[in-house]
Amino acid sequence: MSASETSLPSPSRTVALPAALRSAPVVLGLAILLLLAAIAGLAPWLSTVDPIQFDVVERLRPPSGTHWFGTDMMGRDIYSRVLYGGRISLIVGLGVAVIATVVGLAIGLACGYLDVVDLLVMRIMDGLMAIPAILLAIALMALAGSSVPNVIVAVAIPQIPIVARLVRGVVLSTRELAYVEAAIASGTGALRIMTRHMLPGTLTPLIVQSTYICAAAIISEASLSFLGAGTPPEVPSWGNIIGEGRAFFPVAPWLILIPSGFLALTVLAVNLLGDGLRDLLDPRQAER
Repeated sequence: MSASETSLPSPSRTVALPAALRSAPVVLGLAILLLLAAIAGLAPWLSTVDPIQFDVVERLRPPSGTHWFGTDMMGRDIYSRVLYGGRISLIVGLGVAVIATVVGLAIGLACGYLDVVDLLVMRIMDGLMAIPAILLAIALMALAGSSVPNVIVAVAIPQIPIVARLVRGVVLSTRELAYVEAAIASGTGALRIMTRHMLPGTLTPLIVQSTYICAAAIISEASLSFLGAGTPPEVPSWGNIIGEGRAFFPVAPWLILIPSGFLALTVLAVNLLGDGLRDLLDPRQAER
């Protein structure tokens, strides 16, 4: 092995926890996400009321000491709805990232190592990627019905081909290496080769890609709910709060601006975390 090859850090030791904690984007993104998760999780104990309770006498009230974020056209408290809506966005983002990463990883490993599987399955993946993600999600929601689990599945399916192609590319380059060819020549089983020799090399790009999938999933869920094809109307989410309030923007701009601000802050935090991890996990960045 040449000196240039030995100088590059391996994916398993590229980043230590102290190095990650010294990265400003990682720390900032993680801090914002933890704060938003704590706010959403502790919503019942943060002076909130029932987020679906109507009070027509209090309809379209501006932000005040009684209603911190104002009320909507049905008199529902926006502060409570925004805090509870954060649960939906975070659950959807995390759920989609986990499903897309796990399924895409399995498909990518199989397609990259087994040519017969690659020939058929990757054509299916290419077909899914040819359909705009939001249109595919709307079609799936129309078939399955409105619910949070259905939203997670509908948003995750368009993300699976992206992960599969990423993993497949890593596996195709890895299987040409000498130690993999030696393992094949010695009769090592395909499953053992994929899990022991190829899986570790995919973890670094997968960690970064999963953060971007999480951010994209949060936006997709908000888009679906905004269009009325996402979570049920009785379940508060940032998307349906914005969708219901768009007709009242001239007289009640807080219905749009406040949930939009929380949505933008969440996506920004996830992207900061992803950018920081990318810089730390990239061997060329580590060398510099």
